[in-house]
Amino acid sequence: MSLARSLIVLIVIITVSGCASLREDPTLNWSASQLYGEAKAALDAGNYEQAVEYYELLEARFPFGRFAQQAQIEIPYAYYRAGEPEAALAAVDRFVQLNPRHPNLDYAYYLRGLINFNRDQGFLTRLFPMDPAEMDTKPLQQSFQDFGRLINEFPDSRYAEDSRQRMIFIRNALASHELRVAQFYVERQAWVAASQRARFVIERYQGADVMPQALAILYQSYRALDLEDHADNTMAVLELNFPEHAAAARAGRPITVGAEAGGLRRWVERLPFFAN
Repeated sequence: MSLARSLIVLIVIITVSGCASLREDPTLNWSASQLYGEAKAALDAGNYEQAVEYYELLEARFPFGRFAQQAQIEIPYAYYRAGEPEAALAAVDRFVQLNPRHPNLDYAYYLRGLINFNRDQGFLTRLFPMDPAEMDTKPLQQSFQDFGRLINEFPDSRYAEDSRQRMIFIRNALASHELRVAQFYVERQAWVAASQRARFVIERYQGADVMPQALAILYQSYRALDLEDHADNTMAVLELNFPEHAAAARAGRPITVGAEAGGLRRWVERLPFFAN
């Protein structure tokens, strides 16, 4: 076969393959309206990966206009439900940056908090692991900040009350984590470290369910360190605020208050989520 004929055959093969590839894309001639409609339908049907694909095509082919803007606010949720939290957070931040005065900005803040709230499922399913030092609380701390931003900037938002409930839960969960670390040190008679953790809980998480336990550990640690004045002052605070637990703390008996790990999980499962 001559070189010229070989080149012709090669060009024909490439052309036919290209045409076949074009024919394989059913969305090629879709309008922005049709792409958005299919993406929204996939999202509503729970087909989140398909929704992400359509939203991405919409933004790539029609980057301007109302459908592209609506896609920007909906694709973070699709990423989130598709199990892609990093992409979801990036999409939320992009939407906020491009639309700083959008009427649904409160939803974007709420969704960001929710993504971080559920970012590490292991935190909620292993709230009290054998080695508490291995726990990563950063996603919950970030979620607390996200929900706080929503409440501060949009106190009358439809998402504000749910955000407040989640912040209470996060406060209690983080306080429980720190208390478990304090107990970890108590079990090893590392009294200085135990007292520091207990003080951190008391100072940082005012109103948390585990406050009586934190005061009891602080009292126990001061007694073990022969800091009697500090121990007496701590007991006075415990008696004033939680008199029903003072006797147990004096006797060194365990104090059980608030929700255990399973209770925390059951409580958070009752929290609503308001889709946009």
